[in-house]
Amino acid sequence: MKKYLIAAALAASFCAPSVVMAAGKNLLSVHILNQQTGKPAPGVEVTLEQKQGDGWKKLNSATTDQDGRIKGLWPEQPESTGDFRVVFKTGDWFASQKQGTFFPEIPVEFHISNTNEHYHVPLLLSQYGYSTYRGS
Repeated sequence: MKKYLIAAALAASFCAPSVVMAAGKNLLSVHILNQQTGKPAPGVEVTLEQKQGDGWKKLNSATTDQDGRIKGLWPEQPESTGDFRVVFKTGDWFASQKQGTFFPEIPVEFHISNTNEHYHVPLLLSQYGYSTYRGS
């Protein structure tokens, strides 16, 4: 048992920092469920942006996995507080499903005030509506 723990620790030390961060404690995650089917929405591009003055600066982007999740969307940079948004690129995803949508992009703005907490932004999605909340 001790050999396996040592091997696991060594393997983790050789991983790229972004892989370790995504697998460990990442400040931000998202999850998309298709309300029409009750199933996850894999393959949706999501961007993270930070408010800067009157505009937005792109910090990172990723694509949802087979479970409709991005477990680590926060980039490899010091965590900071402020106003952020995730933009779900739903138009391309619905087109890949051979469906139309009224919402080709869904921006969800939020405020991070404590970088010692985890922030989760779930999206319940349909072609003509959506809902979101702060998850855990």
